[in-house]
Amino acid sequence: MGRTEKITRIFFIVASIGIQGGQAMAETSLGEINVTATRVEKQLQNVPASVGVVDQDDIQFTTQQIGLDESLVKMPGIFMQNRYNFSQDLRLSIRGFGARSSFGIRGIKVLVDGIPESLPDGQANVDSIDIGSSERIEVIRGPVSSLYGNASGGAVIIQSESAPETPFISIRPSFGEDGFQKHQLKFGGQKNKFDYLVNISDLDYDGYRDHNRTEMTQVNSKFGYQINDHSKLTTILNYADSPLAEDPGGLTAAQVEDDPTQARDKNVRVNAGEELDQTRLGFVYEKDFGESDKLVLRNYYVWRDFANRIPAGPNGESVGLDRFVVGGGAQYTHESSFSGRNNRLTVGIDLDKQDDDRTRFDLAAGAVLGNQTQDQNEEVTSVGVYVQDELALTDKFELTLGGRYDRLEFDVSDKFLSDGDDSGDRTFDQFSPSIGLRFSPKETLSFYTSLSRSFETPTARELGNPTGGGFNQQLDPQTANNYEVGVKGQIGQRNRYEIALYRIDVKDELIPFDADGETFFENAGESKRQGIEILFETRPIDGLTASLAYTYSDFEFKEFMDDNGNDFSGKTIPGVPENLLHFDISYQHQSGLYGSFDVLYADEIFANNANTATSDAYTVANLRLGYTGYFGNWEFSPFLGVNNLFDEDYNGNVRINAFGARYFEPAPDQNAYGGFTLRYNFASS
Repeated sequence: MGRTEKITRIFFIVASIGIQGGQAMAETSLGEINVTATRVEKQLQNVPASVGVVDQDDIQFTTQQIGLDESLVKMPGIFMQNRYNFSQDLRLSIRGFGARSSFGIRGIKVLVDGIPESLPDGQANVDSIDIGSSERIEVIRGPVSSLYGNASGGAVIIQSESAPETPFISIRPSFGEDGFQKHQLKFGGQKNKFDYLVNISDLDYDGYRDHNRTEMTQVNSKFGYQINDHSKLTTILNYADSPLAEDPGGLTAAQVEDDPTQARDKNVRVNAGEELDQTRLGFVYEKDFGESDKLVLRNYYVWRDFANRIPAGPNGESVGLDRFVVGGGAQYTHESSFSGRNNRLTVGIDLDKQDDDRTRFDLAAGAVLGNQTQDQNEEVTSVGVYVQDELALTDKFELTLGGRYDRLEFDVSDKFLSDGDDSGDRTFDQFSPSIGLRFSPKETLSFYTSLSRSFETPTARELGNPTGGGFNQQLDPQTANNYEVGVKGQIGQRNRYEIALYRIDVKDELIPFDADGETFFENAGESKRQGIEILFETRPIDGLTASLAYTYSDFEFKEFMDDNGNDFSGKTIPGVPENLLHFDISYQHQSGLYGSFDVLYADEIFANNANTATSDAYTVANLRLGYTGYFGNWEFSPFLGVNNLFDEDYNGNVRINAFGARYFEPAPDQNAYGGFTLRYNFASS
């Protein structure tokens, strides 16, 4: 029996158990969970796709608040690395999309309060996302280009904390090993038609490894004005300043064995790392036209100054970037009756433009600026129009149809002409359809199947030409067709489960390769991804919650020969473990005491296309404890956490196809942190 047949059998066995359990117990719900990741609000049980949700307690409750991975690890189908290298940013992959990214998030759409964190070219950085004021995160697992366009192998939708009716102010100082310090000030409230919430945080972290120090200040603010009973304007203003984020670089296996805390010597010599300054301003206008029609308008602006020293060339290089992004969109939703059946139609348009001024200098001995080697302007313009229709065929069947057309134009103007004019342009356009069918034999059980397509252009950075300036004219977008079946159900009042089985066929997969410390990209011929995702959540007694998330990933190159004539057909796609298992249990006592324990197991990971280098499997556990007490208008919550509780040796990041076999970035050993939240509510006691 092949892998696909085995997965299919597991799927139907577990689904049938869910039906039997639901029939044996009272049909009562855990509570309705609504999501908006699919562009419109819909009950999670009725979405014909794999969607996960974490709330404010998962995100903020006793966590160290240094990365999205702290809460998203509870979801199947998601694998995250690079938590501790702030220069390279968190790497997040969904069903393999994003696994190849050399830095940041790639191939996955990221939005905060409806405003894209993803650039028009598809790259997303999370360094400006404020964990301390995030209220809810929804994740779509699987291609959603029919909704979100380019680079949408999945979507991460973040909602900032809403202002409470009662004004408050709070502080949250925290400290930990490896020189960790983070301090937060938060305040918010409502007055008449206005509401506001502001969070200011400052992070100072020496890091586990040498040359790993980070400094970051963030300001996240959201202001709302209720124009009338049917319309509201929300303003989002964010600021991030990181004057220091050192990059310790990758190590060979022998170097990790010798001393996992060391940095690559060349990274130290060239002072590798980055600094950034970013401001983001966004506006969201919402208007209801009765109960059946809704209009949403979005407009945003981003200013980003970025400088990066990389260990490329004999003495390193310095890259500067001055970026401006402007964009907006409109969406209209209409609910009606079609032949006596409920129907909801959504249409929309997104317009975005990215303007980058990029410079590059060689570094001379002593890591001082040497000769200039690049000065160019890069523009990316994106236009996308989409439509989605949800039609209730019967009381138990619902059909969802969607489609989106995108056009992206890349243009580079070379201003450094001493080595010739490398100006150029690339244009990509794509139509991405989707179809989903849901069958709900009862309120607590839903089966679904879906087909969708995604596409992913190279980013402006990935279009970099390894043989000179301008764009690589040989690099094409990758496309993917996704086939999925799943089941979502409840067993009694306290148990919920989800199972998804999928296959993704990818053409022209974008694969990284390292050329003397700098990453470039090439297209693979074809690849195949198939897997299964299982989530089970239970609340056996009041205050006790447990969850289990399992991911099986079978990803391989079907047809791939690189530019050097190496044939990798049949090899496993690097960067993603075959098996991933996460267990979490937490308890909150009515006295105010609480605690949680979680453990993550990840299989070995291939580090290169040839599958000759691997990062070992690991099991990492974490423990968090705390207490919340109320004293009049005051709220006091001390907390303590231990990461890597059992002191596991493992790699926190694997650099795919790294030059010189420097694949590995070791993660910290056992380390503790602690702090407290002190909050004052401006209300009578």
